[in-house]
Amino acid sequence: MLLSYTQNLEDYHLSLAFAGQATGFYIDVGAGHPVADNVTQFFYERGWRGIVAEPQADLAALYPLLRPRDVVHAGLVGRQDGETAFHQVDRLHGFSTTVEEHARGAEAFGATYRTVRLPCLALASLCERHGVTAIDILKIDVEGAEADVLAGNDWGRFRPAVVVAEAVTPGAGDEAWQAWEPALLAQGYRFRLFDTLNRFYVAQERPEIFERLPAERADWSSATHMYEIGRAPENPAHPDHALAAALARGLWADLPHLDRAALARMLVRGRGQEATPEALAAARAEIDTDAFRAALGRIACGYDGGQIHPD
Repeated sequence: MLLSYTQNLEDYHLSLAFAGQATGFYIDVGAGHPVADNVTQFFYERGWRGIVAEPQADLAALYPLLRPRDVVHAGLVGRQDGETAFHQVDRLHGFSTTVEEHARGAEAFGATYRTVRLPCLALASLCERHGVTAIDILKIDVEGAEADVLAGNDWGRFRPAVVVAEAVTPGAGDEAWQAWEPALLAQGYRFRLFDTLNRFYVAQERPEIFERLPAERADWSSATHMYEIGRAPENPAHPDHALAAALARGLWADLPHLDRAALARMLVRGRGQEATPEALAAARAEIDTDAFRAALGRIACGYDGGQIHPD
């Protein structure tokens, strides 16, 4: 199964451009979740590595756990070094942005946002800090702030072979690339592909990659999409179904042994609640009751050998 993790076959298109290249280096700005809708996961699992920039702390914290070869910049990337207001959208993390107008747009989908100030590095500073030399892929998805990220690079020193940038307005899908495309073309990049969401550019000194990258979006059936395989425990066709089933059985058996903090987090998340201090405190109070402990025992005994089942 050739699995695409992305919204719009971005990883599949890039895999064609870098066909036959065993390893490589990417910079993923606005990386999001390390697997779901992620452009660079396809390459990570094939041996690549890179820098992932993700300012949302809960998402950034997943990278060391799931993608330990990557370097994580848990902050913003922008026009210059300093500190910038970041508008973090609750629940719909893909709408979070430094552009408040776009964060407000998430309200149409029932989401709210809060504003915090976070450290920001220019793209060139990020590269300098981590000793970057060659860059194969620069991917930018920052909900309307693409121009700021691109303006913060030193294109004479740090030249990605391919630049992939989200090119439409968040939510509305209107053309947005005229704000930054002319400057990128002036730095010696050639436009190659618009996939209806992103625009792909290739450095003029890499004509072989330009030729391999398709000029038109591939057929949707070229790869299996994440949404098609659903949840691993529920779909036998999921590539991780057997592993998920084994982990689930082990989890049920081990429930009484889990610490209270882990159980509280599981309970809050399982009920679809936000993990606020109040929600976690209420869950811990529930966990400390005889009724809850009895429930744990009834659940676990079907899997820990206490109760014998034919299977």
